[in-house]
Amino acid sequence: MKKVIEASTAVALGVKLCEPGVIPMYPITPQTHIVERLADYINDGLLSSEMIHVESEHSAISAALGAEAMGVRTFTATASQGLALMHEILFVVAGMRLPVVMAVANRALSAPINIWNDHQDSISERDSGWIQLYVESAQEALDTIIQAYKIAENRKVLLPVMVCLDGFTLSHVYEPVDILKQEDVNKFLPQYNPLFKLDPKKPITMGPIGFPNTYMEFRKQTHDTMLDSINIIKDVNNQFKESFNRSYGNGLIETYKIEDANYAIAAMGTACSTTRVVVDELRKQGKKVGLIKIKSFRPFPKQEIISCCKNIKGIAVIDRNISLGNEGALYTELRSAFYNQNKKPIIKGFIAGLGGRDITPDHIKTAFKKIENSSDTEWLL
Repeated sequence: MKKVIEASTAVALGVKLCEPGVIPMYPITPQTHIVERLADYINDGLLSSEMIHVESEHSAISAALGAEAMGVRTFTATASQGLALMHEILFVVAGMRLPVVMAVANRALSAPINIWNDHQDSISERDSGWIQLYVESAQEALDTIIQAYKIAENRKVLLPVMVCLDGFTLSHVYEPVDILKQEDVNKFLPQYNPLFKLDPKKPITMGPIGFPNTYMEFRKQTHDTMLDSINIIKDVNNQFKESFNRSYGNGLIETYKIEDANYAIAAMGTACSTTRVVVDELRKQGKKVGLIKIKSFRPFPKQEIISCCKNIKGIAVIDRNISLGNEGALYTELRSAFYNQNKKPIIKGFIAGLGGRDITPDHIKTAFKKIENSSDTEWLL
């Protein structure tokens, strides 16, 4: 069934179809519509979940940790300063290998106070042990929520997942969305059967102290699992395609008209939609250009990017974040991927769209024009 709905509603519908037992929530712009819709579903008897109204985002993620440790599928959502307030517990959730799923409606961090979109909030948590998936459309948001649970709860993964969508630029935009049937989602996503859970009849310890002679082993296990999850993400994307006839590249990256391209834009989120329009326009002018959409920032799809760029002469990386004093995080990661490659494209980084500023077709065209020059980071103002 197709309906024109807000992307936040699409996220909430995706969550509803996954039937989490506990939803700890604290409202913060621009993710508030997500939990408002979920509250409506619970109030209307359409979702049998316990919504916990907590006093802060730190409490929301802590409650999600507790519920998940008890063996209950959970969901929460946040943005910006709310995600920053969760920082301490994000590491605990990942370290305890709890498959929490959380939507992040990406929003700029203060100061100055800004409620509009960029990726600084989730990028700042890239090292916390959470899988990070960035979406471009309302449909992709709904579908990725469902895939996120199947990825996170896979016993070869057992890591939490952030589904990141651009605040306002996507979260408050209405688009046509194919809403999946509950029975079909139930076939795709099995009931949550945790490997371990807190149970007084079978006591276990979760999150004990890690002394110097064991802590590094735990960190390496998490790191290795993050790398291994690349294959699980691909498999889940393929399974989703088989079940619903819809997929997003290989689940890690999605390319557009890249096969014969000489130059490409690499980006995440809604900037990819603008880039597609520019690519089509420049193609009509005879220019061989394309798009590399990065869906998975963690784990970073190094080999997949290298493979799709064998014939690419230059890549312009559009970052909606800035590592102050250095460069954009996506640019750093992508350039590093090619470090040991004998044949390397020219790679140039651009900072754009911070604090909700539009990334326009002219910005994309400017980036394409400049990638043959230097490899310094520039600001698309």
